[in-house]
Amino acid sequence: MKHRKLELRKNDYNCLKKMVKKEKEINRARILLLLNKDKKIEDIADILDIGVSTIAKIKKRYLDEGLESALNDKPRSGQPKKYDVEKETEIIALACTDPPKGHKRWSIRLLAETLREKEGFETLTRESVRIILKKTQLSLG
Repeated sequence: MKHRKLELRKNDYNCLKKMVKKEKEINRARILLLLNKDKKIEDIADILDIGVSTIAKIKKRYLDEGLESALNDKPRSGQPKKYDVEKETEIIALACTDPPKGHKRWSIRLLAETLREKEGFETLTRESVRIILKKTQLSLG
């Protein structure tokens, strides 16, 4: 049988992501319910096939911060955005123009090189350009 690549439709992907997120909440709810029945952390870990430290963290978060904190992850800071909406718009706008003379089309490398010559883009990388264009689903070929 020939191998066929599976590519989820966007709606299916979003639905499955929501289900996985709910599953995490359900597991955390199960942990709290089992703790409420005076089950030992080690027994809960065995029943749900999860780590003892995870159960201890959920228990601590419930006791310290309440149900909402125990069921849901806290927002993570992550790396701050390097380029604001205005800069991203400038990158996208340039990609939509005709390429410089001698080039058939814009490439990510050419975009990055061209933009690095402008003020505010001195540290722009090919990867940053790629990510910004990917968010807009703009294809360069």
